[in-house]
Amino acid sequence: MKTFAVVLACLALVSASAIDFSNVKRVEELDIFWEQLDPQLQVLRPSPESRIVNGQEARPNQFPYQALVLSFFDGGNSGLCGGTVLTPNFVMTAAHCVVIGTVATHGTVVLGAHNRQVVEATQQRFSFDQINAHPSYIAALLRNDIATVRLSAPAVFNEFVQPIDIPALSDTRTFAGMTGIISGFGRTSDETGSPASDVVMYSSNPILTNADCAASWNSILIGAQNICLSGAGGRSVCNGDSGGPLAVQDSGRSLQVGIASFVHVNGCASGMPSGFVRVSHYLQWIADNSDVVLRN
Repeated sequence: MKTFAVVLACLALVSASAIDFSNVKRVEELDIFWEQLDPQLQVLRPSPESRIVNGQEARPNQFPYQALVLSFFDGGNSGLCGGTVLTPNFVMTAAHCVVIGTVATHGTVVLGAHNRQVVEATQQRFSFDQINAHPSYIAALLRNDIATVRLSAPAVFNEFVQPIDIPALSDTRTFAGMTGIISGFGRTSDETGSPASDVVMYSSNPILTNADCAASWNSILIGAQNICLSGAGGRSVCNGDSGGPLAVQDSGRSLQVGIASFVHVNGCASGMPSGFVRVSHYLQWIADNSDVVLRN
């Protein structure tokens, strides 16, 4: 591991040719991911019949905070997730994107991408091997499903790569009733073998109260550490990737209030709420595991 860390340190920027997406699956497509979950949560496992609807293709640089996170695990497994830019050095994602039984050995982050299959001039690609998963992450329950990764070199901010704001320490809002925006390299179909989208997709719906969300879900899943997005109209986080952002517009700026964590087995068309990590619940942990400066 130490030897590999030295090698990665010398490869600050990863070449486009280093990523072969044809051999990459979304984390949720790996059997070893589902084997670690509590039996009650197998309801989350996608079925071939579920489908994704009502997503839209984003404009280039519409979501400059969007990251693509590719993690590599022992045994030859690799998983594709979303993430968000916190600072030039750190990206935030879901813990289940970087911990499947054991912590990923290393990974690659792509920033500034609109089409991940194209070597775009706007893209910045970095390796990472410093992975900070929440120490109380419980894989079986997707509890404390949050992580950060440190990039091998600082990202350069421009119109295509920008950090996203997170709530201030004094912000006590639940964000219920506000319009939540989800984005990522989501799939256009949950049919077996269907690939992730090549381009950034997005969708939106109202954010729910936790009480309304818990009324739809088993209470084992929904707690103060979660925030939920309505599945009305067949719009859901499954249009994006796990680890990606749930954002709201706040005084003209994008504010990340959630990290994509789980959706229902029936997919986008089911109308079930999708579940996220509530960012405001973890502000101090985020600060302790990145170089982000919290606002009062």
